[in-house]
Amino acid sequence: MTDKELRNDELASMLKSSIQLKSRDDVEAPSLKLSDEQMEWWRDAKLGFFFHWGLYSLLGRGEWAMFNESIPADEYAKLAESFDPQQWDPRQWAELVREAGMAYSVMVTRHHDGFAMWDSPGSYGGFDSKRAAAGRDFVKEYTEAFREAGLRVGLYYSPMDWRFPGYFKPMELAENAALMKRQCYEQIRELTTKYGPIDILWYDGGWLAHSGSDADAAWFWEPIKLNEMVRSSQPDCVINPRSGWSGDFQCDEGGHDITGPIVPMDWEKCFTIAYHWSYEPEERVMPLEQIVKLMVDCFVRGGNVLLNVAPNPDGTIPDSQTERLRQIGAFMKKNGEAIYGTRAGPLQPVDNVYGMTHRGDCLYLHVLDAAAMDKTILPALPQRIARCELLDGTEIPYKQNERGVAIRIPEARRDRFDTVVKLTVDSAL
Repeated sequence: MTDKELRNDELASMLKSSIQLKSRDDVEAPSLKLSDEQMEWWRDAKLGFFFHWGLYSLLGRGEWAMFNESIPADEYAKLAESFDPQQWDPRQWAELVREAGMAYSVMVTRHHDGFAMWDSPGSYGGFDSKRAAAGRDFVKEYTEAFREAGLRVGLYYSPMDWRFPGYFKPMELAENAALMKRQCYEQIRELTTKYGPIDILWYDGGWLAHSGSDADAAWFWEPIKLNEMVRSSQPDCVINPRSGWSGDFQCDEGGHDITGPIVPMDWEKCFTIAYHWSYEPEERVMPLEQIVKLMVDCFVRGGNVLLNVAPNPDGTIPDSQTERLRQIGAFMKKNGEAIYGTRAGPLQPVDNVYGMTHRGDCLYLHVLDAAAMDKTILPALPQRIARCELLDGTEIPYKQNERGVAIRIPEARRDRFDTVVKLTVDSAL
């Protein structure tokens, strides 16, 4: 299937879906895309860890505070004199991430405010954590600790920088905009050459002047050139699309519900379990049931999930979010067989009722509403069902014929969030 045909299939799917892919019109560069073999680990991993943490955490008013409150750059920069998170322990974090059932992670290394969380000689004005009160390279500490724990490591990077007036007027202030672009290239080079194998590069904010799309700004950032540089040092790195290039996978952002059919391409949903992306004093955490439903709705439509937490300024994760991560881990431990290493389908999901994943000769029916399932007949399967059971081995009654499959889950065996029925069939898909 060609890229154009895939895009057409994707568009047809999106028209019937609530999934909001952010960069469907980005520049194509097939030579940059990873192979199926290179993408296999990412497709198998399913669940990742995301965190927004930086100078903006000290303010506690969101990562967009500098722009939203029109804080002058020199005044905002003074926050670096107070940024010294003594409680930051990346090894403890990595242990929690593993407990949460996550296989990869993405650290926000530099947001739109321009503050780099590493020793960055390329940072304009030396605006980085090594030259802040902390005197530390947090990217180095993160990559070493998480890699040591067996986790894949990813880096988020925003090309844009509010400190540059040229960002808002790239044509009128071309020299200033060129400084911002040079900083981007130098910092991407640093991130992809100083810290060993980088598994994911997660761009954000490739647009200009907060308008248009990432693709509209491709003339400025030259994303093919930028990512050819990345590939030269990180040939296996999975890259998202927000640089203006279409990337190795697509992104859906936010906590909105996921409905519709299976998406016929690699995609990831990122959302925050704390309702806000970065630290805010009023701690609000999304209910576990809502998180799990979003996760399952993604898995059965072929997507990965990247879950964000909002750490405290001191480098700790709030207790409420830590508890939620452990609850997510318990869910993944119980149902991991039906999630890790699977692919979506073969049956299309029915919104709020069921969806399906599969691996080899095992089909995993994820039932979100067992009462509705009692009244549902699954579409006919070409394979014969040899065994129908819960993941703990408890057999479940079923009927299969040319019209479809009827499965009834006893009330006493229904899970609160996701009742998984394992169907072993007589031949692999």
